Amino acid sequence: MSDVARVAGVSHQTVSRVLNDHPHVRPETREKVLDAISELGYRRNSAARALVTQRSAIVGIVTSGSLHFGPATTLAVLEQSARSAGYFVSVATATDPTPEAMTDIFGSFMDQSVEGIVVIAPDERVAAAARAASAHVPVLLLAAMTSAPGDPPILSVDQAGGARLLARHLIGLGHRDLVHITGPADWFDAISRRDAWHAELAAASVVPRADIPGDWTAATGYQAAQGLLGNLPDAVFAANDQTALGVLHAFADAGVRVPEDVSVVGYDDVEGSDHFIPPLTTVRQDFGALGRQAMEVLISAVQGEPARPAPVPPELLVRSSTGPPAERARPAHR
Repeated sequence: MSDVARVAGVSHQTVSRVLNDHPHVRPETREKVLDAISELGYRRNSAARALVTQRSAIVGIVTSGSLHFGPATTLAVLEQSARSAGYFVSVATATDPTPEAMTDIFGSFMDQSVEGIVVIAPDERVAAAARAASAHVPVLLLAAMTSAPGDPPILSVDQAGGARLLARHLIGLGHRDLVHITGPADWFDAISRRDAWHAELAAASVVPRADIPGDWTAATGYQAAQGLLGNLPDAVFAANDQTALGVLHAFADAGVRVPEDVSVVGYDDVEGSDHFIPPLTTVRQDFGALGRQAMEVLISAVQGEPARPAPVPPELLVRSSTGPPAERARPAHR
């Protein structure tokens, strides 16, 4: 830092102010310091800074290693949001999320002097392991689960709210013969979407067909749709967009028109879902807002101001895969 101060012709304190984005630095002075930093290839010594400030500016993130859309996207936006907030991240993957494994991960984070930990918990195994492990820093769970006494703060996109939006949309179009292809039975997102879907239909006195078990994949969606060809419903709610893609593929192969013969909805708004054939009606999850809010909650906890955050609201995106129900005689499905 002293070399930067010498080249820029300013004091050591001025360089420190520029590095910490202090507002009371004249623009021309800031520019000189930044030019000197670039010329010298200066990089801040984070370890030395931590000794002086007693802050590491590091956040630990635990992921299950899942490559599915939700967990993978959450990890990416968390890293971006942490950097925007002035933090670096240390990522650990819990492929076998036992309490012992989580304790080891938390211990490794403590060795790095992390200021807080975010656990991406798609299912109960990860959440239970995080609950059982002890940490001496604030912990935030990203999970579509119900908070229990003693739990750390929990944050997620409102999965149930998104499913209710889809149910209302289909009911509003006049659909009554409905079926849901679920996500994995042990995933919080899948459980929340399924339960809210059924609750919303029950509130409208609509009795759907029995759920078809799924696993987030297009292959399962294709197979499930093939089983519906002999007795088409009004509409299919696929638990995610990949499952919906398989449904659309099977219907296209069989000459079933979407939405003229059957409507199809998904969930996630994955990249390219607006170019499915036809473009898919789905629910968009605002992962950017989730990442920003997660960091705000964690930083508040680090500063001794714990919060109980509200879920991030989803958005219904109506496209060409939904329309009014077809007029046709139907055999009973119950």
